[in-house]
Amino acid sequence: MAIQNDILSSTARARSKKAVDSLFKTVPLLDHIKGAGGVEIINGGQRITRAAILAEHSNITQLATGYEAVSSSVADVLRSPEYEWCDFVAPIVITKKEELSNKGERAVISIADSRMKSVLGMLKREWELQAVRGSSTVLTDMQTLNGINGTGAPAGGDATGWLEETAFGAQANVVGSLSKATYATSNWQNQTFDVNFGGGGATGFANLGLQGMTELMIQTQIYAPEGTVDLILASPTSYRLYKSVLQAQERYMPKETVLDGGRLALAFNGALMYVENNLGFASSATGGADTPSMYFLNSNSMKVVFDSEANFSMSDFEHKSGYAAREAQVFVRTQLVADHLASLGVLTNAEG
Repeated sequence: MAIQNDILSSTARARSKKAVDSLFKTVPLLDHIKGAGGVEIINGGQRITRAAILAEHSNITQLATGYEAVSSSVADVLRSPEYEWCDFVAPIVITKKEELSNKGERAVISIADSRMKSVLGMLKREWELQAVRGSSTVLTDMQTLNGINGTGAPAGGDATGWLEETAFGAQANVVGSLSKATYATSNWQNQTFDVNFGGGGATGFANLGLQGMTELMIQTQIYAPEGTVDLILASPTSYRLYKSVLQAQERYMPKETVLDGGRLALAFNGALMYVENNLGFASSATGGADTPSMYFLNSNSMKVVFDSEANFSMSDFEHKSGYAAREAQVFVRTQLVADHLASLGVLTNAEG
């Protein structure tokens, strides 16, 4: 006798929770944000509205005698960036032929389990591709860190990407409905360092790589309202180059902090550094090509948000009309959101 839909649904739903946990652990950005308490579950809404403080709010009055007049001068520095949801659904289908070829409830559950893992594997690939590089063809509504050559560059990065190579104060991408150009001297500009700048003929990581990394740590910390850079995503090449200069000073993180699968992490000024295969690409645009080599990220300044009604929510299996099959659907409504850009940074052109 075939397994009933309600039993198959409840079993698959229970197993999906473990599969989702595994998904987070295989993506450094997701795993780190989750570990820092940066995954938020909210009750839907048409958009995600955040609160961003873009400058200092008020003045401080020093008291010498205690009778000084207190300055009540305040600035309207609170803004509300808004992010559209990224909605998607993925079907889990089991055909009648598959059930007949795999007798027993356990075999059918195993098929559903494999289908779920396949769906999450695709999601992992596309989420990471979009979040890091902005080039997913599936999750195009997801925010991206890649803002290299973004403004008005049809062949370059994303004009809504967070991290631009342009100097602080001159950036113009639109993030969370707020134009960086409008807030040119505020916390809505990211830090940047080009290792080829002022190198006297030298190029790549050997030129100003370590200096650039140090400068980004300093500048992001100056602006950070909370915490400091605790995650660095590095292209394979820049990771190797940084590792080579450590030599005897190299330190691997303790095993318990390494992602599942034996992923090794290097350390830089207290931040974890992981290899990110989606970095190290050349972004071509008017004015030249720049390559993002490392992202410097503060987990206090960014979040991954899910809708409570669509947080990898799985429908019941039902017979699919017109087909000899039954189907369940996995619904996800999510977004990567920034609360503070000046505590984030990008190191460019450190590929050689």
